Amino acid sequence: MADGKTTKSDTGTARIAAPAPAPALVKSPAKSRPPAKTPSARRAAPADIATEKSDKALEGSQKSAALTLSSKNYSSWSLRGWLLCRMAGLDFTEVMIEIDDDARQELLLLSPSVLVPRLTHGDVVVWDTLAIAEYLNETFPDAGLWPEDPAARALCRAVAGEMHSGFHNLRSALPMNLKARHERFKIFSGARPDVERVKTIWTECLDRSGGPWLFGDRPTVADAMYAPVCSRFHTYAVDLPEALERYAAHILSWPLMADWIAGALAEPDEIVELEVEF
Repeated sequence: MADGKTTKSDTGTARIAAPAPAPALVKSPAKSRPPAKTPSARRAAPADIATEKSDKALEGSQKSAALTLSSKNYSSWSLRGWLLCRMAGLDFTEVMIEIDDDARQELLLLSPSVLVPRLTHGDVVVWDTLAIAEYLNETFPDAGLWPEDPAARALCRAVAGEMHSGFHNLRSALPMNLKARHERFKIFSGARPDVERVKTIWTECLDRSGGPWLFGDRPTVADAMYAPVCSRFHTYAVDLPEALERYAAHILSWPLMADWIAGALAEPDEIVELEVEF
């Protein structure tokens, strides 16, 4: 055998020693492979997003729409819903309800939940002004009802929500009445903190954005929410700093507000409780 060694035994007989066994092969542990990467979802290209937005707007514009309103002269919530629909570019029919007991309660702040304004769009029915705003934003995303910048959008939602849920003393002390003008109106003490809070909100927003709207160069939900307050401050001759006076005047000269005010002035109905000489 080629690999054997020749040795002599004790008897003198030569023999060939068996070759030493080859060392056993030790397998090295298999290296674990990293899990295969799952293909990540393709990010939507800007063109795809733009197409999706325009498709939504087209679909929304093809549905019939109606907005139920109460008084244009007295109802601040009707004004807010109407402004939002016009800002979104929605083509809708106005449905005016008669000033019955329910409508009078809503206008006199005695009823917390009257379904006015109410938007009917195709088979969708939505009430509550902020709910209408969110629905319109989803249906007409190109309308820019909320600011694009995340920080500005968060602030816009906060101040719009504050108007939606607060300022009860301001509402009761300074009811909206576009036909009236009271030059020497004395604001009772309970409403003054509300007035000052509105001034603070406007100042903060205008200082951040530079105006002329609360969040820059185009109107947003916040401007629709505070537009009736501008009319109240005008009706009751509330004293404002120059920058805030400019903002209120800008809102009142807004073509959409001019359209609404013209409708309010043409209304024949009067609510005696809101026609008191102050």
